Amino acid sequence: MLRPQGPPIVPEEARRVARAAFPKGTLCLRIADALGPVYQDGQFAALFPRHGQPAAAPGRLALAVVLQFVESLSDREAADAVRGRIDWKYALGLALTDPGFDHTVLSEFRTRLVTGDAGLLLLDSLLQRLQDQGLVRARGRQRTDSTHVLAAVRTLNRLERVGETLRAALNELATVAPEWLQAVAPAAWYERYGRPVENYRLPKTETARQDLAATIGADGQQLLNAVDTATEQTELAQLPAVQVLRQVWATQYIAEDGRMRLGSAAELPSSAEQICSPYDPEARYSNKRDVTWTGYKVQVTETCDPACEGPHVITNVETTPATTPDDNMVAVVHASLERRGLLPGEHLVDTRKSAGFRRVTRTRTCWWAAGSAMT
Repeated sequence: MLRPQGPPIVPEEARRVARAAFPKGTLCLRIADALGPVYQDGQFAALFPRHGQPAAAPGRLALAVVLQFVESLSDREAADAVRGRIDWKYALGLALTDPGFDHTVLSEFRTRLVTGDAGLLLLDSLLQRLQDQGLVRARGRQRTDSTHVLAAVRTLNRLERVGETLRAALNELATVAPEWLQAVAPAAWYERYGRPVENYRLPKTETARQDLAATIGADGQQLLNAVDTATEQTELAQLPAVQVLRQVWATQYIAEDGRMRLGSAAELPSSAEQICSPYDPEARYSNKRDVTWTGYKVQVTETCDPACEGPHVITNVETTPATTPDDNMVAVVHASLERRGLLPGEHLVDTRKSAGFRRVTRTRTCWWAAGSAMT
């Protein structure tokens, strides 16, 4: 249960001790002095139930999470900083004797943000404060660039991928409809898919691997056929793992002469259409310059106006599939920046075209799309 408190005020003793300990200031002190209270408890009211034990002040937790990210601290280290560091207590408006909170509170708060789809609330509140202070303005120059985000899955080769996809579907069906699965599953499947499909256990010769791929393909098609004909249990076809199985088979296999064979490299669809792991079906394989990865991209937009003497400020963040080209996100980024009142006059974006700049004009704004020379 949330009991909103007013904006935190730095206690006089904390202010005096912090000034004596850090006469030249620190990042935490400068943030508190320049911006004051960035987050208010009431902003997070929708994330908390109306009944239950009192919650820690979310306004303070939000700033603690931001400082934790800036300093690359674990939850335990961040909780220790709240409890023992003078500059953190100054920034959070806490008395020097305040015992802080248990480190698990930070994880619980982040979960509330994610579950309530309120992650951007932290950025929006900070940007509004920076606009109020005149530290970020519209119609300047901004740039968007992406970096890779790794999916929390093991990298699989194609033979492992199809084997694990079928095993994941069998495991889900065994949970939802165990009796049905026992009736349709051949005895060989228990041995073949009873444990994770790992490369070191697979055949070493190319011929044997192709034969195993064909066997897995036939087994998967047999399972899909059984699901499609289960007229009394039509919900089986809607299970997420079964739908992933169908997608993987459609992109990886080709029916030929009564056999299922893995398609050649030339026969495969683009990476954007290929599921890389049944345990994260939205993750994609991609490359950017000399980096290859399976996962996602995060597109970060920041101010970079040469006429501005202040710091570069992140104004927007978008997470996309790894295969999404950077210049495809311009319209999305502009819509988000317009909502914040921060549309740029110039916008630098990586393009898939050759090096150099191309200018694109649109209603109310324009941007420059930079080529590979842009870093």
